[in-house]
Amino acid sequence: MKLFILSNKLKQGIDIVSRLAQKSINLPILNNILFQTDKNFLKISSTDLEMGIKFWSLAQVKKQGEIAIPGKPFFNLLNFLKEEKITLTSEGNILDVEGERFQSKILGQSPKDYPLIPELKDDFIEIDRFSFSQALSHVFGVTAITQIKPELAGVYLHFSKDKILMAASDSFRLAEKTLFLKKEIPLQKEYSIILPQKTAREIINILGEDQGKMKIYFSTNQIMFETEMPETSHPQLQIISRLIEGTYPNYQEIIPKDFQTKIILKKNDFLEQLKTASLFTGKINEVQLTILPKKNGLEIFSQNPELGENRSVLSGKIEGEKLKVSFNYRFLVDGLTKIKAPEIVFHLSGEEKPAILKPLKDESYLYIVMPIKPT
Repeated sequence: MKLFILSNKLKQGIDIVSRLAQKSINLPILNNILFQTDKNFLKISSTDLEMGIKFWSLAQVKKQGEIAIPGKPFFNLLNFLKEEKITLTSEGNILDVEGERFQSKILGQSPKDYPLIPELKDDFIEIDRFSFSQALSHVFGVTAITQIKPELAGVYLHFSKDKILMAASDSFRLAEKTLFLKKEIPLQKEYSIILPQKTAREIINILGEDQGKMKIYFSTNQIMFETEMPETSHPQLQIISRLIEGTYPNYQEIIPKDFQTKIILKKNDFLEQLKTASLFTGKINEVQLTILPKKNGLEIFSQNPELGENRSVLSGKIEGEKLKVSFNYRFLVDGLTKIKAPEIVFHLSGEEKPAILKPLKDESYLYIVMPIKPT
């Protein structure tokens, strides 16, 4: 293999692909990233067997070839390089990296031992990748860390022609985000899948700030996210992932339909007072909320036997009955930080029933949180 490529283009690909090249004791080849020439492109790949990433970059290819290279050492080398054209040459299992003022040799491994990363070309949709990533970030942090209920360790996605519904839960809270599409997409059928937490995180990290279109390909037990190069219609990035098997719980059944009390608050004021109250919470992070309809106020109280106590009052628009209920402040803060609107609606149904947080005048997001049961 021999090719010429700009160091900044190579670094961009290595930065993305090396995320999966982690230390593996059982299968050391997974510590590597795979270099392959593909006509006038350099394709860089990595996998952890559950997920794979492929990245293409334009290159001046003189000789076709492939080699597996340790990801971290190569990335560290690129960090010291200025923007320049470099030459990559492989002979056997050695990669020669040459620039204007340096030459390095990196010991690699045979590419024949590298696991095959599939590529899906079945039913697909094309959507805005920034909007998708931002919507996914609204629910990603609520997934559970569990092997007992693997379906809760992922994000539920339902694709239909005019919207994408996303949901996640850890049994104590649930977030739901609806991404309404500007125009209908030509799906052969509707798809309901459970996306692994790790895949969701990488999509947010890699595509979260990118503008442009993205294709999503579906198969029975896998999914692929693909973006194209700005210079050509050739793919630039593919993220391929296995899906979590099983059926996601019918969470719609736990969404409260009737409420005892409704309060409208300024989001930033509520968030600030919760963070202040958190300084005086104990081991279970409890804050006590008392809704006072006659005073149009919300009292926030927290106490710690070793530190003291804190009490504050927020003004708001209240409908319904007086109510006292306790929550884990971290759960409330997590839900509020995902809301971009200046005002929020807080629906409560009792001291042991789930409550709902959602932005005022926006039906695309809701956050359900369970209260702390009184002792």
